Amino acid sequence: MFGDLAGMMGKLKETQQKVEETKARLNTVLVNEQSNDGLLKVALTANRTIKAITIDNSLLEDKEQLEDYLIITLNKAIEKATQINEAELAAVTKDGMPNIPGMDLFK
Repeated sequence: MFGDLAGMMGKLKETQQKVEETKARLNTVLVNEQSNDGLLKVALTANRTIKAITIDNSLLEDKEQLEDYLIITLNKAIEKATQINEAELAAVTKDGMPNIPGMDLFK
């Protein structure tokens, strides 16, 4: 019915290992983002861990403005990191999935 079940299980285990390796590698992929005027810069990994925030001194004078800058810039950076993360993990998962009839999960 399912053909080589042991082979499929082996392929799934191999895919799981590749996913873990990809997640580890994504910890080293940095995403840099900055505000439109360059006064705030953030760096985070593709796994969405913040690594650095650089704030221009002029932003320290206005708490509300700094908060707005942080929200906008961090959200843009997180969106970019998420796109990279999902694309990388989807590629690894799709390549490693066994061909099970009727289970076209990645169309």
